[in-house]
Amino acid sequence: MTRIESEALVVRVVEVGESDVIATLLTEGAGKMGVLARGARKGLRRIGGALEPFHTIAVLVESKGGDLSTLKEAQIVRMRSALASNLDALEAAGMALRWARHLFQPATPEPQGWRILVGLLDRLDDEPPDSLHGASPKAELARAGLAMLAAMGYGLEVSCCVVCGRICPEHKPACFDAARGGLVCRACGGARSVLVADVRHAIRRLATAGAADATLALSADDAHAVLGLLDVAMAAHAGFEP
Repeated sequence: MTRIESEALVVRVVEVGESDVIATLLTEGAGKMGVLARGARKGLRRIGGALEPFHTIAVLVESKGGDLSTLKEAQIVRMRSALASNLDALEAAGMALRWARHLFQPATPEPQGWRILVGLLDRLDDEPPDSLHGASPKAELARAGLAMLAAMGYGLEVSCCVVCGRICPEHKPACFDAARGGLVCRACGGARSVLVADVRHAIRRLATAGAADATLALSADDAHAVLGLLDVAMAAHAGFEP
């Protein structure tokens, strides 16, 4: 029996029987794991209402090495109640957790990916609605999504062909293949998807922006386009339906 103590985020909860739940956790120290929380729906003090999304929780887990461990204790250590009052921030946080649930691998710590995810949730919660240093929640999500892909080894190349390295002219659209990780010029076979120059420029700005960078102020159309591309890229690498 191995005891694991870590901070965690809840990314999925499924009710089992009359009082139990099976939760999927992203933990800081032990990666993604499935846990059985016996009696969680009875409001037990050792777990209480801790199994809620968006809050950072501290967990004590007992594992025998199988696919499902046992959650012994859980308590909220960073509540993000303000996030729930902003519908755009709530939607952005939900998509980020969805991406992470599929992208993070079981029992594999992802410290950089964890920091990116927690940092995004903190920014969505800390700032007043529509503030975020001039950036919309969608722009914050786009920046974090690009950083998360890069942290997992799937960074997107939008300046040159990933096959031959040929630079794409700044003002021209380019073929994009999410599974191959970026642009593919026509000489190397091209791709079905096409990125216009403005979207490629937006991705580059986001990839190099700091948390309080004014370059996060994307137009609504650019933010929508980048998020759609990120969803396809996440799905290509993690194997889920975009």
